[in-house]
Amino acid sequence: MSNVIRLSFPSRSDQRAARTAALLEAFAHHRRDLDDVFWLKENAEILNILECTGQDVPRDALETYRSFYDTIEARLEFFPQYYRFILSICQDLEALGLGHGKSERLARWIADQGLVEAELSDLQRGEAIRLLSRVGVSCDADANMINDRLRKFVSRPATFAVPNKKAAYELTHIAFYLSEYGRRDLTICADTRQSLVFTGTLAFLDCNWDLLAEVLVAMNYCGETPPEEWVTAVKEVTARFAVAEGNEAVRQDDYHEYLVCNWALAQSGGQPFAGSLRPGPVSFHADPYRPAPLREMSQIMYGLDQRRSSDWHLMRDYVCDNVSADSADILLRAEAATEDFAEFFAGFARTGMRATPMMGELTA
Repeated sequence: MSNVIRLSFPSRSDQRAARTAALLEAFAHHRRDLDDVFWLKENAEILNILECTGQDVPRDALETYRSFYDTIEARLEFFPQYYRFILSICQDLEALGLGHGKSERLARWIADQGLVEAELSDLQRGEAIRLLSRVGVSCDADANMINDRLRKFVSRPATFAVPNKKAAYELTHIAFYLSEYGRRDLTICADTRQSLVFTGTLAFLDCNWDLLAEVLVAMNYCGETPPEEWVTAVKEVTARFAVAEGNEAVRQDDYHEYLVCNWALAQSGGQPFAGSLRPGPVSFHADPYRPAPLREMSQIMYGLDQRRSSDWHLMRDYVCDNVSADSADILLRAEAATEDFAEFFAGFARTGMRATPMMGELTA
């Protein structure tokens, strides 16, 4: 039996390390040019997700960013307009184990230059303050005033009962910011919780899994339990992602949806970024089949004009009968997912300037 060959296989931890290394190598060197602002955006996102979900990233995998880290001061000096991306990348690299001490020096320079004052958005200004305070640096901006305005914005559920992607993504990112990406407990009021539920319902009806994944993460950071139907949907979408490699990879892809779906998967206790990657160019592609009922619902409701009602129980059969079969299935799943669907529909119907019709008017 001396000629028996014992096969050895890499451990699960070694497999995860190899996947993480390949993922970072792809984002750092094979998707965008280093001087492209979208390189900063993509790499800030992947590093932030790995850091805030507590992933164990091998030191060798982080070395792919060594050149960027070693020259980061020069990049910030010449590209101060991108300071939030650059500082975030620096902080996450150091938190994950590459380098030490540069984040604080960069933050002090940013504060001395008054770069936070160039922000027009409360959320962007708040995010800038958060990045500075993460390394113990303060600036002149009033964080309490900013936070109060942001909390007021997210506590108006009516804003999030109608399709408005800009407002929806602002909501999720405000939750990320106020919770410091899960670093501190965040208690929210009932209205803010309803805002998140309305946004998730719209995302589900639109089959916008990118937004729905962000809602799942935001709800977890706010101490809320997301509907199981939403969690299951995002898990299934994540498992269906396809990866194009080498010459098949393209520049425009669904990378952001891929990242946030895996982020949500990690938040729900799953193993993120489970697919294996080969070294070199890659692009990420979601399942293109999305029979989303949201547009059909909107067209049906708008077409009813004066007969439109905000009462879901009155409108339910009419709407379900007039959308496609696939859309009706998703619509009924959305209804069953939460206890707030009737309240959501009352805002979605947009009947504030007219009286509620009688049932006979719908069937006439």
